Amino acid sequence: MFSAKAPQMELVGKTLCILKKYSLNTVCEESLCPNIGECFSKGTATFLIMGMVCTRACKYCHVSSGRPQPPDPSEPVRLYHAVKELGLRHVVITSVDRDDLPDFGAGHFRRCVEFLKSRDSSLRVEVLTPDFQGSEKVLEEIIKAKPH
Repeated sequence: MFSAKAPQMELVGKTLCILKKYSLNTVCEESLCPNIGECFSKGTATFLIMGMVCTRACKYCHVSSGRPQPPDPSEPVRLYHAVKELGLRHVVITSVDRDDLPDFGAGHFRRCVEFLKSRDSSLRVEVLTPDFQGSEKVLEEIIKAKPH
């Protein structure tokens, strides 16, 4: 028999307020994840960097596709403040595909990881990257940031 705990709506609301306060996106919201209440009630989320618009249009995905805006240079700072307010010790960062950028967004991933770790070296940062169109060169950008 399957059973799941009901989400703690007060904590879900707190998480949503913090995300809104810092204008951050989550894959949880954008992909219409059915487990969003469970994660948000634990004060956790998988952050979706570089906007909510993907350059690809995968049939199985609920994320909007189109022509995205350039990555916001203030995003690493906003991300850090949200992580701090949520009290996270382990951060998961992913992104939409950014085939419109020369490095497919790898540099922005690196800036986010480096900024978080420069503020709290004990923070564990996990990255779930797009395929970067198979480019090992741009993948090395993220490896240089030393995520966990």
